[in-house]
Amino acid sequence: MRPDVLNPLFAEVEALKGVGPQVAKLLHRLDLTRAVDLLFHLPTGAIERIRASAANPSMLGHNVVLEVTPFEARQSQGRGPTRIYAGDGNGNVITLAFFNHGGWAKKQLPLGETRIVSGKLEAYGDQWQMVHPEVIEPGKSAEPPLRESVYPLTEGLTNRRLRELVTAALERAPDLPEWIEPSLLSREGWRPWRASVAEAHAEPDTADARRRLAYDEIFANQLALQLLRAVSRRKRGIPLAGDGRLTERLKLPYSLTGAQRRVVEEIRGDMAQAAPMLRLLQGDVGSGKTLVALLAMLNAVEAGTQAALLAPTEILARQHHATLLKQLDPIGVRVAILTGREKGRARDSVLMGLASGEIDILVGTHAIFQEKVGYRNLGLAVIDEQHRFGVSQRLLLSAKAERPPHLLVMTATPIPRTLTLTHYGEMDVSRIDEMPPGRTPVETRVISDERLGDVIEGLARHIAVGGQAYWVCPLVEESEKSDAAAAEERAAVLRQRFPGKVGLVHGRMKGPEKDAVMASFAANELAVLVATTVIEVGVDVPNATLMIIEGAERFGLAQLHQLRGRVGRGEGKSTCLLIRGQPLSETGRARLALMRETSDGFRIAEEDLKLRGPGEILGTRQSGEAAFRLATPEMVSELAPMATNDAQLLLDRDGGLAGERGQAARLCLYLFERDQAVDLLRSG
Repeated sequence: MRPDVLNPLFAEVEALKGVGPQVAKLLHRLDLTRAVDLLFHLPTGAIERIRASAANPSMLGHNVVLEVTPFEARQSQGRGPTRIYAGDGNGNVITLAFFNHGGWAKKQLPLGETRIVSGKLEAYGDQWQMVHPEVIEPGKSAEPPLRESVYPLTEGLTNRRLRELVTAALERAPDLPEWIEPSLLSREGWRPWRASVAEAHAEPDTADARRRLAYDEIFANQLALQLLRAVSRRKRGIPLAGDGRLTERLKLPYSLTGAQRRVVEEIRGDMAQAAPMLRLLQGDVGSGKTLVALLAMLNAVEAGTQAALLAPTEILARQHHATLLKQLDPIGVRVAILTGREKGRARDSVLMGLASGEIDILVGTHAIFQEKVGYRNLGLAVIDEQHRFGVSQRLLLSAKAERPPHLLVMTATPIPRTLTLTHYGEMDVSRIDEMPPGRTPVETRVISDERLGDVIEGLARHIAVGGQAYWVCPLVEESEKSDAAAAEERAAVLRQRFPGKVGLVHGRMKGPEKDAVMASFAANELAVLVATTVIEVGVDVPNATLMIIEGAERFGLAQLHQLRGRVGRGEGKSTCLLIRGQPLSETGRARLALMRETSDGFRIAEEDLKLRGPGEILGTRQSGEAAFRLATPEMVSELAPMATNDAQLLLDRDGGLAGERGQAARLCLYLFERDQAVDLLRSG
């Protein structure tokens, strides 16, 4: 339960004075629903104002506060502005221009009455003017401050109103005990938490306060991960040591690489321990992670337990299921699938088989970890490309199980070291850094969308010699047109050119419909598969050697790399065409140039982190997995190692959460909503 001292911060914004339904609606647009959200909604900069009795040329280009008296109002023809002419203390004429607010302006600036105006003073021909200045009636409202923090806003919410609400939220903020290790606090010269919040709002250009708050957020995250690791290690799992009888009978598609053999041994070593395995397996597209996972699952089955493989999409779950059936049915391993599509008797049959132990390996989507799904003896859970199975979900899974299974999380998205530390910091990390034989390099070219006709003709030549191709349609953002609609339009155009040879898959299609199209493409009954990014992960058709990505500049580097990895899986030469739109930004140009230059996924991931931020690389921006609110990617890179060491010191030297500093750290966990770690510690 949240400590009482923090409750005022977690009150709804409606509890603040003057926040009614209309203001609350505006705040909700900015995801500001509680007082604490306002505290963490930091300004982006500050406005400096000059207060003067009269204007002079040195003030041009600056924000000024002037006392003026309006003497004439003119309404322009058509859509032109309303101009109100006013004199200052020295008789200078200032033009006050208002677009679409003429009636309001005339009411606020009555002729012959003194008003205070605030805005940027600019030269307009031989006149001085302010466009949409703030208007204050002397004695009725406070003048704007000479220095004012500027916040991200939404239409209908003024900077002044938001600043007032932040001030009200800050009044609710208590003085909290210090959770940072004293020598670190002294070395950095950081002020206490509440003073740092106040400074970050009042002096947005001061770096120390923002660094302190970013550090607190990262520290809470790292401490939660280390608590998860400590509790998981303390729990008794199931030591699993297979005897090799199934592995020996397995017909592998190729000999294991040295990297795969090393990783398999690391996993087997973990599974042989009573403490549950917590391991992240990183490997670039096509490096053979799925085969490593298969050997781990066979190890669990040989040891008399069950294994579960969680896939991110139904398409991939069914592909995994088909592959495992083909490989494992001949050696007597029983494999089943469970997704949201399995209903009635089929679902009941799977549930009964799991409970009785008749099913050895279950493949599926999130359905396989639902409360009603009971295993007779689950020994290993494998999470494949599942960024949505993030820190919060891992905390819940660990807290739920009395004898938690060994956990292997796999990703083909190369993750920079910093993100590994902050998103998977409770895990040991294995990396497959060697590609299996037979993977051919993919030639990557960038082509302007003005040459779309040439691309289609090239596709025709590719199809004529028996080739297959993917055509990925662009991400559509902030538009009424959906990604699915873009794919449907492209498929319609290509079907006119290649009748009977074009398939279409997108996220809005029903499962059986998508599966049928994918099966036809895999069987070479279709030559072209038009798709949204639903095919980003896991689809494996070796004969497809051409990848066309339309609107490539709209994708992140890591996503482009994932899509490119769908080709180059067979013996034929593979090509990836990146079709770019017009005009192309410098960032877009650099991104596409890097794709041409390298196929090193880890280098691409590092660059993507700089360009886009961690949430988009890990796929968590839209998934609900909490991103850092206060810490920028650069701050995470700098501060995460410090926070990790600090959290470890707290647990190893300072008595954990039971000690004096630990009690303060407990408040930090609740403040940044990592309190599941506290609950886990209590239950563990």
